[in-house]
Amino acid sequence: GQLNVAHQCVDRHLATKKNKAAIIFEGDNGDKQIFTYRELAYEVNRAANMFKNQFGITKGDRVIVYMPMIPEAAITMLACAKIGAIHSVVFGGFSAEALKDRIIDAEAKLVVTADGAFRKGKPYMLKPVVDDALREGCECVKAVCVVERNGEDIHWEAGRDYAYKELIKNESSKCEAEPMESEDPLFLLYTSGSTGKPKGVQHSSAGYILWAQMTMEWVFDLKDNDTYWCTADVGWITGHTYIVYGPLAAGATTVMFEGVPTFPDAGRCWKMVEEYQINQFYTAPTAIRLLHKMGENEPDKYDLSSLRILGTVGEPIDPPAWKWYYEKIGGSKCAIVDTYWQTETGGHEVSPLPGATPIKAGCATFPLPGIMAEVIDEEGNPTPVGEKGFMCITRPWPSMIRNIWGDPERFVKSYFGDCKKDGKPVYFSGDGAMMDEDGYITITGRTDDVINVSGHRMGTAEVEASIKKHPNVAAVAVVGKPDPIKGEGIFAYVVLKSVA
Repeated sequence: GQLNVAHQCVDRHLATKKNKAAIIFEGDNGDKQIFTYRELAYEVNRAANMFKNQFGITKGDRVIVYMPMIPEAAITMLACAKIGAIHSVVFGGFSAEALKDRIIDAEAKLVVTADGAFRKGKPYMLKPVVDDALREGCECVKAVCVVERNGEDIHWEAGRDYAYKELIKNESSKCEAEPMESEDPLFLLYTSGSTGKPKGVQHSSAGYILWAQMTMEWVFDLKDNDTYWCTADVGWITGHTYIVYGPLAAGATTVMFEGVPTFPDAGRCWKMVEEYQINQFYTAPTAIRLLHKMGENEPDKYDLSSLRILGTVGEPIDPPAWKWYYEKIGGSKCAIVDTYWQTETGGHEVSPLPGATPIKAGCATFPLPGIMAEVIDEEGNPTPVGEKGFMCITRPWPSMIRNIWGDPERFVKSYFGDCKKDGKPVYFSGDGAMMDEDGYITITGRTDDVINVSGHRMGTAEVEASIKKHPNVAAVAVVGKPDPIKGEGIFAYVVLKSVA
């Protein structure tokens, strides 16, 4: 079958939802912008034409997106999908070295970035990081397209750097969607592994968008007039599936937020819930613990009665945080969906269904329909009740990882080399888990050299490689340590070179 994911997310809604809000954007400093589905289609088509006409981007080309949480990030992702280009979003907090590694591995022709953005009321910069990354070794990059967000002075390199707003203004708002095969790659998203080299997780078109839309509707009980907010960043898989692709495929209204939840105070999120009448709120346990600590009674100042579903993602939620979330934010009436999934799975794997699944605080509950998730030992036998085992998925599912970009051997070794069921390799998540007497699954944490900080996976080898670049470091070893807010933190043992 053939399809186009941008058509699935935008164009097909124009007949019935053209004047419905698709994206509500709120900046760090309080500026607001609303894109209806018609306006979003207009912007996506112009950006798609710009990438084709100005930069020569065609089907299969890779485009690196190094952006803050602004609407142009989502527009760029959808524009790439419209013309069949493969985007790879790099989190805006990553270093020049990390950005460079991803550019080279993907052999990207174009980098789309911004001068910077705002954080806690102050501008921060992204374009200088791109300049550093491209200093040497990135000959594959032919151009850099820059969105001007914070207006700070930046370096412009003639013949390489181009202003987004100048190039796009003369482009047509008509663009035919490129027909894509079901298994054509939609995007790459690099994730940390147990070695220093990041893994380019490759997702397909049809299976990914199918599961993104289905899980949006199942897990968040999505209604036609709902306003949905996921607080993640598009640099992570949560931002891909549950800010951009899932909500838009379902024809929902999705909120994009540039800032941090505690600026200018710990009531920022609850003010936005009241103002936009948010129905589903999806965030990380780290944010919940932080908001609880900094503003335990802040929610009392706002009307949160519009909320119907509360979600958590990235790490297990501890019972005290769950209790505060349920009672203070949800008014003891909202279902909490504690979702378990990964970059590699593309969407939710284990989660309660709101109103249908009895909840146990801190427990991911049951696999979603069609997901054959099991807790097994190395021989493939189910682990006894209450004992830790390996979290595995024993049958394929629509949005599963299709490959590691350019390295199929590593793909097989990383995900299908450790666990077997009935003598056949099965997908091993890298996480430990245990099952209770009722069949509920609880995730116990990583079993490899990956640290989960605020729901973001970081390989110890990659962190060690960064520290070793300092000229005064002789040796370094990195481990995880418990953190009351972030769940897990990074601890580095460093041996310095002797100074003569």
